[in-house]
Amino acid sequence: MAKPIIFLFFAAVLLSGSASGQRDHPRGRSFDAESHPIKHAEEQQSQYWVDKAQEKLLAKLAEAQAVHTNKAKNVILFLGDGMSVHTTTATRNLLGDSAEQLSFEGFPHTGMAKTYCVNRQVADSACTATAYLGGVKGNYGTIGVNANVPRYSCSGAEREEDRVWSIAQWAQAAGKDAGLVTTARVTHASPAGVFAHTADRNWENDWEVANGGCDPEQTVDIARQLVEQPVGQRLKVILGGGRQNFINASVNDEEGIPGQRTDGRHLIRSWLDQKQAANASASYVWSRKGLGLVDLESTDYLLGLFASSHLPYNGDRQRQRSQLADPSLTELTEAAIKVLGRSEQGFFLFVEGARIDMAHHDTFARRSLEDTAEFASAVQRARELTSEEDTLIVVTADHAHVMSINGYPFRDQEITGLAQLADDNLPYTVLSYANGPGYYSAYNRAEGRTLLKEKLVTDSEYRYPTLAPLDSETHGGDDVAVYASGPYAQFFSGNYEQSNIPALMARAAGIGPYA
Repeated sequence: MAKPIIFLFFAAVLLSGSASGQRDHPRGRSFDAESHPIKHAEEQQSQYWVDKAQEKLLAKLAEAQAVHTNKAKNVILFLGDGMSVHTTTATRNLLGDSAEQLSFEGFPHTGMAKTYCVNRQVADSACTATAYLGGVKGNYGTIGVNANVPRYSCSGAEREEDRVWSIAQWAQAAGKDAGLVTTARVTHASPAGVFAHTADRNWENDWEVANGGCDPEQTVDIARQLVEQPVGQRLKVILGGGRQNFINASVNDEEGIPGQRTDGRHLIRSWLDQKQAANASASYVWSRKGLGLVDLESTDYLLGLFASSHLPYNGDRQRQRSQLADPSLTELTEAAIKVLGRSEQGFFLFVEGARIDMAHHDTFARRSLEDTAEFASAVQRARELTSEEDTLIVVTADHAHVMSINGYPFRDQEITGLAQLADDNLPYTVLSYANGPGYYSAYNRAEGRTLLKEKLVTDSEYRYPTLAPLDSETHGGDDVAVYASGPYAQFFSGNYEQSNIPALMARAAGIGPYA
């Protein structure tokens, strides 16, 4: 027999954490609209929407009259790793409301890119990096090589005809400077697409190569490629994490954490020695404080490795507020532009918000949205520091994730909170995933779905519910959005292959095979 409705209502109030000031979440089919007032009263009037449409029409007419056809002196590619359309939508809500815009959503031109690998419907960050940086699609798990190279092939990257060169190399060949910024290890899949050629994205150091059954002296790991091979050597800015891949296991880094190399190499020292031998001004830094002490106006080469592995989530970085806190993505982006911006010929810069993706894999939805907000801040700062007349900025993602926004939440409900009551009379979250580790916090084998409370979902470490149990949530196969501002930004409208992106950027800049 069903429990009385009045009991269910009061149970929902008590269990959802209303005592702590949170609004209760009544059933979607039986709710009290009076408890959720209109968030913006002006939206009740037709004229409000007419005026907004008129503003957009006038902006579009102005854009049509001001299409930039100057050659792009500079090109900046911002990559929100795993930044699906759902992720950007949810981040708008986290920042205030569905009607808001992230900085790049105001860019004049938007398109959609297809993200599949040659051998997979749903892509990873390796094959996609080859596509949006090199213009060629490859196999899942491979970087900087075409689809002739199977994953794990020890000799797969040796054949010149199978190597794929990135737009960073095209820029360097044209006399421009190039650099990369990431919140991941600088040897991770996305940034590695700037400079590396490898049959396995995991071969970030020599131990990983040996563990894959290959000879590290023949199959050169990604960290060595960054320091020893031409494209990596010529990068003027390298900012991110990953010290562990540059030092030996017998050596501790500045924070007392040992490296993971086993070949005795100290690649940070090698990098510094190279620059000294070339009589170039070079700085290596490992902390936010150290970055602040660098004279960016007189530094030719800047290497910053701010963590043994990945940089922390931006929300966690802000919450810890330690004296030696890691720099934000916005701060790293600004530093890179100040160094590269001194080039008379211009530059190419790759900037990755990597931890959007990593939070999704753990179904840490709040952390993912916080990192997306910081990513948008970095884009805005880059646009402020450059001119739309000579700098093309392209913002996109490598692939999607399986997070969805569901239910019928009111406008004043938190996007990271609870929606309403489901048919089992238990609340469910507005955000949820198709698969991942959040399954175990959402279901109890004996009792079915677990009872969720508002105070649980306010924790940044709360794993959002999933349908299927996996130790790591998977990517999604959706197309991803592409946003563009600056010279030839109109190229990026429509729907196209992800591998078209570097061709469009190169044509705008007059570099590489598409010049």
